[in-house]
Amino acid sequence: MPDKTTTLAIAGVMLMALAAPAIAGQKLGETLPLRPPEAIYAKTCGYCHGRNVGPIILGRGLPAESIKYIVRHGQNGMPAFRPTEVKPEELEALAAWIEKSDARKGEHGQ
Repeated sequence: MPDKTTTLAIAGVMLMALAAPAIAGQKLGETLPLRPPEAIYAKTCGYCHGRNVGPIILGRGLPAESIKYIVRHGQNGMPAFRPTEVKPEELEALAAWIEKSDARKGEHGQ
């Protein structure tokens, strides 16, 4: 029979696991709303692109189809992003946004 400390530790872990979706603001089985392209770029793409890790992609008129292919398949040092990381609808909007974007003065790349 487990001692009181072990029982409390197990109960705490179980409580945290059950509370995680509530803390994230997402309910079990609920899908999150689509994120705007600017938010995806800022959190996912801009982490490398524009900070001397990857090439600058804004303001270059890159074709949306090329962007979508590279995002899904990766290229050189860039990893591929799964549909669970960037939803297909988000990728469509992101690629169109990048294709039409203006360059940003603060960005620099390889």
